[in-house]
Amino acid sequence: MTLRGRKRGRILAAVTLVLAMAGGGLAGAPSAGAQTNPFQRGPNPTASSVSATGPFAISSTTVGSGNGFGSATIYFPTDTSQGTFGGIAVAPGFTETQSALRWWAQRLASHGFVVINISTNSTFDNPSSRATQLQNALNYLVNTSSARTRVDRTRLGVSGHSMGGGGTLEATRNNTAMQAAIPLMPWDQTKNFSGIRTPTMIVAGQNDGIASPSSHALQFYNSIPAASEKAYLELAGAGHNASNSTNPTISLFGVSWAKRYIDNDTRYEQFVCPGGGSGISRYMQTCPGS
Repeated sequence: MTLRGRKRGRILAAVTLVLAMAGGGLAGAPSAGAQTNPFQRGPNPTASSVSATGPFAISSTTVGSGNGFGSATIYFPTDTSQGTFGGIAVAPGFTETQSALRWWAQRLASHGFVVINISTNSTFDNPSSRATQLQNALNYLVNTSSARTRVDRTRLGVSGHSMGGGGTLEATRNNTAMQAAIPLMPWDQTKNFSGIRTPTMIVAGQNDGIASPSSHALQFYNSIPAASEKAYLELAGAGHNASNSTNPTISLFGVSWAKRYIDNDTRYEQFVCPGGGSGISRYMQTCPGS
């Protein structure tokens, strides 16, 4: 081979090597689509962003009574470019109406969920009735509501306060296909929820004189199998109605729990595993791998 030929060969080999390295790099790295969780919604979270109103502008529509629950309001992100969103039904406590958890429903919606916030048929309904009404609300949300095309019917959860929290636990036990449950200061005469198979975060108030943690939230938490994934968040110095007004700690932990298990979004796991922080008297969890 001549000197010119050898030089041309070295150049060709170098070019081939560069192309091979580039091609190998492209082939070996996951594509953007493969890396992206199809249910992931919104920008990368921070503790401060999840503690506050979320990145999604929201709108709402009202629902009259007579659908298996009382009147309701559905809150939903106005953005239609990111596909469907997970759905959550929210129920108030004894003697309360939907206004008690309006902030919570709006907060969840602003972080990328379609939320139906219900009043119950009667403000005196027991937890079992509230459980049925929560399930009815989810059925209405995905099958009948004007927001149904915005909801992914395979990714649903429930939340509620006091007897609505007891109803949340009962609804979750009755429907093991739920993706997440967030009972707030739950009250229920039933103490054993070993049938729950859904990731459940129980929020309690340290000084709750109506649903004391020792008689309610802690017993519920301890009865849920660890394999189901669970967390117990006790707010320092908080009473029974701490969840009925804007609460950054409930927002941080509750939204993160919903995003982690309804959206399968592991970006939020950092806020609940291992969890803890100021304003919290007790925090327990069964995080994956812990």
